[in-house]
Amino acid sequence: MHIPAVVMRGGTSKALFFHEKDLPVDPALRDAFILAAMGSPDPYRRQIDGLGGAVSTTSKVAIIGDGTAYGVDVTYEFGQVSLDQPLVDRRSNCGNISSAVGPFAVDEGLVEATDPVTLVRFLNLNTNKVIVAHVPTRNGRFDPIGDFELAGVPGRASRVQMDFVSPGGAVTGRLLPTGSVVDELTLPGLGTIPVSIVDAANPLVFVRWEDLGLTGLEVPAQVDADPALLARIESVRAQASVLAGITATVEEATREAPSVPKLSLVGAPREYVATNGLTVRAEESSVRAMMMSMGRVHNSYPLTGAIATAVAANVPGTLVHDVASPDDGEFVIGHPAGLLVMTADVEHDGTEWRANSASGFRTSRRLMEGQVLVPDERLAV
Repeated sequence: MHIPAVVMRGGTSKALFFHEKDLPVDPALRDAFILAAMGSPDPYRRQIDGLGGAVSTTSKVAIIGDGTAYGVDVTYEFGQVSLDQPLVDRRSNCGNISSAVGPFAVDEGLVEATDPVTLVRFLNLNTNKVIVAHVPTRNGRFDPIGDFELAGVPGRASRVQMDFVSPGGAVTGRLLPTGSVVDELTLPGLGTIPVSIVDAANPLVFVRWEDLGLTGLEVPAQVDADPALLARIESVRAQASVLAGITATVEEATREAPSVPKLSLVGAPREYVATNGLTVRAEESSVRAMMMSMGRVHNSYPLTGAIATAVAANVPGTLVHDVASPDDGEFVIGHPAGLLVMTADVEHDGTEWRANSASGFRTSRRLMEGQVLVPDERLAV
């Protein structure tokens, strides 16, 4: 079987983009094709027999459909493809890949360009949330050339503004899934620690660096090389999944829902060295944070995670709010690759906290177009 596809970089991630109409209708056959196309499952976690890049940020797919019935330009379904398991996880969205949806829609002729900026309104089917992309265009096509620099991506490119409309409760149905700004979890060897669970664009569980025995100066490789630490982090994430009602047991959270909730380590701003070797000064950021992705550290900071973090910073009592430095409207996350600027509109309606919108910036580029080839023998379901 061969199906047309485009490889897009969105933010600090890459994905195979498909038109929904080109993929098999049968869900099992569709997933079999996607897994084989990406080279999963691979017990060596290299995806050597497919197009995946052997890390979570490059093992992703996006399926784009007609949005007419939903009152939007296009629909977008995200799939996180496991490296070593036969799993295409659709429980959550990816903000980085979301930033490539608008450029893809313009270049594929799904949305008529209105130079110099084309608004693309799309529905993420994973979360049933609307996102608006402000896409730079020139001569009727996406214009990737610009002077905006995104930490974690080499070089400069045009800036794609991403507006997430009413992002609260994207997966669990509530901005604060447990109804509390702080919950407590018990970890073997560490005792009881506080966490905050906030669901905006994606659900995140926040834990302080110090509560896991860390300093906030660690680089991704240090965390990834410590199996005991990774196990503690997964224990927090899995317990938070049960608290938030995402899974029934911690075992189910680890086995069937590795992509959600995400987990972020947070703390007060501090001076640290980014992965490019440059020093980030404490006064440059509002919070020092590091996120996990599919059991490993994300080398920058996912956009959906940044939205949840910015929203949490505006809700008094959350761990993010309590450790963050005051800001003047912009919320700056100091992450492993550098700095990420976000904004969030959050209010209390008299009964509960509500996230009206959150925005951030990404870059994108069309990398390749062609046919994905999968032997028919690999599609037995």
